[in-house]
Amino acid sequence: MMMSKLPLLSVSFFAILLIGCTQKSLRAQDTTGRHLNRLRDENSPYLLQHADNPVDWYPWGKQAFQKAREENKPIFLTIGYSTCYWCHVMEREDYMNKEIAAKMNKYFINVMVDREERPDIDRVYMTAVQAMTGSGGWPMSLFLTPGLKPFFGATYIPPTGQNGRPGFNTLLDQIHKLWISQPGQITDQADKITRYLKQNSTPELTP
Repeated sequence: MMMSKLPLLSVSFFAILLIGCTQKSLRAQDTTGRHLNRLRDENSPYLLQHADNPVDWYPWGKQAFQKAREENKPIFLTIGYSTCYWCHVMEREDYMNKEIAAKMNKYFINVMVDREERPDIDRVYMTAVQAMTGSGGWPMSLFLTPGLKPFFGATYIPPTGQNGRPGFNTLLDQIHKLWISQPGQITDQADKITRYLKQNSTPELTP
């Protein structure tokens, strides 16, 4: 399952990414009775479009990262934008699927970023995805350590397998099992990506 080309970001990049993070409220209901997640308090049109997903989304910020560390869970990070066609396909097929959402909520801390709101985050993780897969695009789908180091990356992932590749539902199980049974392999993968990005002059991030 692990990719052969593996790159990554320096610790200093992650420190800069944290600037300006704020904590948001927990899930609630709107006036129509819909169950809303933390994205309900965001300003981004893209994040607000996902506020009624059954996924327990966090916006990019300290609250999500602290929870990942405390619970020793990997982070699932998705990056997209409001007019991205495949972003909304993945939402409809994966994030609105209650079975998949339950698995995401159980095994991962789930974070969503609007690339138009945070191009600095998008730029760094796009470099990582391109290094891991040889191409890039949106939505970006990455699995990170609690220290924000990516160890697996892709773009759109359908719910079920296609062309010999696992679907999102199966991938969640595989990564969870690897996280529990072979944490050293994940750490090694993440460190390789970090070194690669440093060696290939990944641009410095700005607040």
